[in-house]
Amino acid sequence: MTDTVSNWRQLALKLVGLAALGAALLWAVWITREATREEPQRIVTVRLAETIGSFVEEAARADADPASVQAASLAYLEAATGAVAEMGSDGRVVMVAEAVLAGASEDATPELERRIAARLQQGERP
Repeated sequence: MTDTVSNWRQLALKLVGLAALGAALLWAVWITREATREEPQRIVTVRLAETIGSFVEEAARADADPASVQAASLAYLEAATGAVAEMGSDGRVVMVAEAVLAGASEDATPELERRIAARLQQGERP
């Protein structure tokens, strides 16, 4: 009788050990998958030529000397470059809408314009 009880205990311990090993392997697979999974990239477009063109039109209408218009244009272009780089830093792919030939993607031009305005308000004007 003691041999059968001992055999059942050994079998039970082996089954518990096997279940624990299986659970550990499943957990390791899940953790590895979660750690190596990449979020899909979002592709957005910005109408950069239109945005810069509207600034140039406003600058042309302004009654300012050419040196200040040139300085403001340079500051605007630097702010636009920085804003586009900043938009792409969070994993998005930012494409210029004028260069995209096919496919529909999210238009992020309003966000670009807000970022440029914020950069210019922070004192990036010369």
